[in-house]
Amino acid sequence: MQVLFEARDPESASLRDLAVRRARFVMRRLAWKVPRARICLSDDNGPRGGVDKRCQVALNTNDGEALVVTTVARDWRTALDAALARALRAVVRRLRRSQQLPRPA
Repeated sequence: MQVLFEARDPESASLRDLAVRRARFVMRRLAWKVPRARICLSDDNGPRGGVDKRCQVALNTNDGEALVVTTVARDWRTALDAALARALRAVVRRLRRSQQLPRPA
């Protein structure tokens, strides 16, 4: 699984290795379905603080579909973990929907 990392804040750039490891760990069982992920960390308010650390995870599936999840939290690690968890649930939900038989009318 290829993981691309973008950070607009110098403080969040130090989390690159952690973000890549967490993304590969979370998506390890679905790596056959999701070959590429992009993680973007940004700080909405800048150095003023508050609940403004944004993590955006964009997943590209083998079907050519794109899935984008965004979370906002007080710190980088919480935003990253929440975004990865939501992205995993969305991929599993989409996979289950595609495997279900159509309902009779």
